[in-house]
Amino acid sequence: MRRAVLAGFMAVAAGLTGLAGCDDVTATDAGGAPSAGVTGAVTVFAAASLTESFTKIGQAFEADNPGSKVTFNFAGSPALATQINQGAPADVFAAAAPANVKTVTDAGNAAGDPVPFARNQLVIAVAPGNPKGVKGLADLARPGVKVALCAEQVPCGAAAKTALGAANVRLTPVTLEQDVKAALAKLTLGEVDAALVYRTDARAAARDVDDVEFPESAGAINTYPIVVLKQAPNAAGARAFVAYVRSDKGRAVLTDAGFQTP
Repeated sequence: MRRAVLAGFMAVAAGLTGLAGCDDVTATDAGGAPSAGVTGAVTVFAAASLTESFTKIGQAFEADNPGSKVTFNFAGSPALATQINQGAPADVFAAAAPANVKTVTDAGNAAGDPVPFARNQLVIAVAPGNPKGVKGLADLARPGVKVALCAEQVPCGAAAKTALGAANVRLTPVTLEQDVKAALAKLTLGEVDAALVYRTDARAAARDVDDVEFPESAGAINTYPIVVLKQAPNAAGARAFVAYVRSDKGRAVLTDAGFQTP
């Protein structure tokens, strides 16, 4: 689920002052035209739930910027933040929750303020045809229903904990995974009967899973922030990529994937 990345360096500076602020290294305002004419490698560390949409955005970015090459490292947001703070090379960090970017900004490894670019909501992913008859969170606690969750320190796990608490449902998952793709894989491999995952991930795996909406997910929506890393070797490319994600072109890809606007 993860791809190794080369290029970039570590970052130094600035703290998280709030997601509503404007990133002073962002090349354009949200909804504006994306920058063009950027060349060179751009290394992006991104939450696993962004795999499909960011891959498409990266391809479009390269097409609009001949001579550029976007390389991704997709993984759980906490793991990515730790890698960045330990000196892993990267130009841009896009996380599935503000807390994970705050870890990077608090360590002085971001340039400017993070900006929100998407929101995501949980669904219950089940096997095709929903053989266990899952209709809501309470059904996940029934005897004989095996469930996969993300670990609590991962954004999808924190959201699941909030939703389960709101529903007053207690359950013991058979596995706790370090990113949402791993949780979903447990379902597609037949190791569990259900998994709490993002709507976007269930949509991307629609050939292999069905999804069940539940009302408590509305109170556990994650906001995704993105930030340029201070000492990015391709600072211009990093700024342009952030601008592209927030442009109309980038937002169209995210919306098609099932993300909500921030």
